[in-house]
Amino acid sequence: MNQDQAVEIGNFLKSKREELGLSQAEVARRAGVDKGTISRLEGAQLRPRTDSMQAIGEVIGVSLTDIFAAGGWIPSNDLPSIRPYLRAKYCNMPSELLEEIETYFDQLARDRGISFDSLDGPRNGEDQFTDPN
Repeated sequence: MNQDQAVEIGNFLKSKREELGLSQAEVARRAGVDKGTISRLEGAQLRPRTDSMQAIGEVIGVSLTDIFAAGGWIPSNDLPSIRPYLRAKYCNMPSELLEEIETYFDQLARDRGISFDSLDGPRNGEDQFTDPN
């Protein structure tokens, strides 16, 4: 992990913790890690252990995969595109709602100049939204 990735993970974890209104001490207590671990992770001063990140993620409601993705540890081409992701992540969601979300996403992508095929992801190989302006 490089320093930029450590900063991204630290910012991500801090943001999620603050959204829940939890102190570093409370997250540490619930995760069974030292309070200093939380502080050093959020300050990008520590290379985190996977088991510590997983425990922290469970406390703040974030999967280890999401933490890895936030830090850029998972290359974008290894992540699922929106349709398979939604259907796997939200398998209990009514199919009509999934289709509505997908339709909205398609329209938003078109508005931003991104082309998607009918089953998966971008046809043009782009993995980020661009501002057409």
